[in-house]
Amino acid sequence: MVDNAVGKRLLSLLCIFGGVALVVAALILDVSRSNAPYRGAFLVIGIVGILVGLFIFPTLKYHRALMNFVFLFPLLFAFLVTVIIPLILGIRYSFTNWDGIRFTKEVGLENYTKMFQQPSFIWSILLTFLFVVVNMIMVNLVAFLLALLCTSKLKGLGFFRASYFLPNLIGGIVLGYIWQFIFANVVTNITTALFDNRYSMLSETGTAFIAIIVVYIWQYAGYIMLIYITGLNTVPGEILEASSIDGANPMQTLFQIKIPMIAPTITICTFLTLTSAFKQFDVNLALTNGTGSVADFMGSYLTNGTEMLALNIYNTAVIKDNYALGEAKAVLFFIILACVSILQVYISNKKEVEL
Repeated sequence: MVDNAVGKRLLSLLCIFGGVALVVAALILDVSRSNAPYRGAFLVIGIVGILVGLFIFPTLKYHRALMNFVFLFPLLFAFLVTVIIPLILGIRYSFTNWDGIRFTKEVGLENYTKMFQQPSFIWSILLTFLFVVVNMIMVNLVAFLLALLCTSKLKGLGFFRASYFLPNLIGGIVLGYIWQFIFANVVTNITTALFDNRYSMLSETGTAFIAIIVVYIWQYAGYIMLIYITGLNTVPGEILEASSIDGANPMQTLFQIKIPMIAPTITICTFLTLTSAFKQFDVNLALTNGTGSVADFMGSYLTNGTEMLALNIYNTAVIKDNYALGEAKAVLFFIILACVSILQVYISNKKEVEL
């Protein structure tokens, strides 16, 4: 038994030190700009050797906790590099004159004061809030009705579920261009045939905004529907059977049994809908590119009548090449989204208790 433990310890140390040596060799070759083709192999074999050595070490204290950290580290590292560090750097750059590559001076709150002096930015914020409110209601309503349909006793429910979920598999950019063609050609032909008036919903700001809402509901309702289906399937059949025996009609069963029992599901769906609607970008870009006239808003004539907040930030930073101002807008966007999301979850949790 002792010999076995000693053997494992020696093997694990050999793997660890050998792995460290290979990783160091790979890093030295990379820093020295060597063209050795085996640098990648050294790095991969070294990392695997270190992991194997740590895993088989027999008497290491907190072994399980260490291994949990080792296997979680790639995910944590990716989250740190792609989310946390960019967030911190973005907040830092928002107080400078950053041009996307470097900054030369601190400007304090200049970017923050400048963005609130732009009527187009204020309009984008108001439009985004309106879009979020409308879609939180409509997407969840449509998705819940589809979930009720797909949990009924109709034939071919698998086909219906797949059909309703299919639009969510199409990328937002592709979806936007598809619906742009539909609104610009198919719908105009229908209006011409029925009313002798070739009218496109994308030709005016108000109807173009409605078109974005329609496309978003069509895309996202199927995804939310699947979550509602899961929630409805967790309602115990014994309770539904008992309510039926007691004489409850379908509407009473729905509002007094099913909805209260899937309150956590409603909270999740509301949260997902809220965050997704706030971050709407791709459909907005592909369908209207934010265009649309607003005659008089804060004393200005606007040409970004359908431009929501995410698209406004993109246009400011990338199209207008003002990265520092775009970062300031993105920081404000993060604060708004975080506060609204926390408030929504808090209110929904209170409603769950009441139900």
